[in-house]
Amino acid sequence: MERDFPGWTDDPFAWTGDEALRRERSGLVRTLRPRGADSALLDLASNDYLGLARHPAVTGAAAAAARRWGAGATGSRLVTGSTALHAELERELADFCGFEAALVLSSGYAANLAALTALTTGDSLIVSDAGNHASIVDGCRLSRAEKVVVPHAEPLVVRKTLDAHPGRRALVVSDAVFSVDGDAAPLRELAEVCRTRGAALLVDDAHGLGVLGAGGRGALDAAGIAGAGGVVATVTLSKSLGSQGGAVLGPARVISHLVNAARTFIFDTGLAPAAVGGALESLRLLRREPARADRVRAVARTLHARLTGEGLTAVRPDAAVVSVRAPSPEAAVRWAADCRAAGLAVGCFRPPSVPDGISRIRLTARADLTDQQIDAAVRTVVASAPPR
Repeated sequence: MERDFPGWTDDPFAWTGDEALRRERSGLVRTLRPRGADSALLDLASNDYLGLARHPAVTGAAAAAARRWGAGATGSRLVTGSTALHAELERELADFCGFEAALVLSSGYAANLAALTALTTGDSLIVSDAGNHASIVDGCRLSRAEKVVVPHAEPLVVRKTLDAHPGRRALVVSDAVFSVDGDAAPLRELAEVCRTRGAALLVDDAHGLGVLGAGGRGALDAAGIAGAGGVVATVTLSKSLGSQGGAVLGPARVISHLVNAARTFIFDTGLAPAAVGGALESLRLLRREPARADRVRAVARTLHARLTGEGLTAVRPDAAVVSVRAPSPEAAVRWAADCRAAGLAVGCFRPPSVPDGISRIRLTARADLTDQQIDAAVRTVVASAPPR
């Protein structure tokens, strides 16, 4: 291959070939698989929990927002990227979830990075659950704080960790619903530990919003801690709300601090108006149709009961995620591929993406699934299952 730049004799990216070979030998190659606009697959792999991503009212609102405000936000939120639509979504999102204020960012990932880096200093302590999402892990790494990773869903260990660091400014961070197994965090217990030790609590409610709480108001609403003075939440607009983006929710003084200190807010282009308009319409639709949250939980329970009744090992779902154990990473990959070949899309989780080393296929319940579709999904998963 010709080199256009004279004197460039060595390939500085040659090492990527060795990495690719290592991944291939380990069976850990990831590939992009673009889907068509009208896929024939029954979708139990996406996070479209309420079935709103293609709802006519939601797509119509997204299109209307693009026509009125433009295809992009045109700049960072502090320059030209804040529209009246952004402010409207922030007000309604905070009100719906029971918080004083909200701040919309370009993704849930950016929201977690914003909260973790702007709400801690070099003198702070972060106590993080071992099962937390990668965005929380990366936020902890980017912060200047000391980090302590504690065993999954163990409030007693959190308490002991805080007690071992008296007088420190501390932030405890946990997913509300963990994305791998779909289990819920003990939020009330964590909040009590934080309250009695003077620590702040940050909860990522990506998988709780739209599914848990009264009318889908989220896991913090269900736990009775939404709006508490020491609690901050992050959410994504790309799961139950079927759009794109993320937000931080909390006391107004905290949100004001993030506007001034969170780098993933200050230096990032604002969320596109179409995504804002779509998320806002989804939120309003959920207000009008709160039974969608009840339906998605019922579908998850049905999937779990049917699959375990067939002898499969599945974790009891606390929200919309149904995780089914596989005997090995290779078996999980084959299982997911066989399901796809039979017309069903499911997720596949395997090391190193799962910290416990247990491979799984993951089904996500949707409120718009019919009983016939549930039957078809169960039949496919069972028929494709590896030997037990």
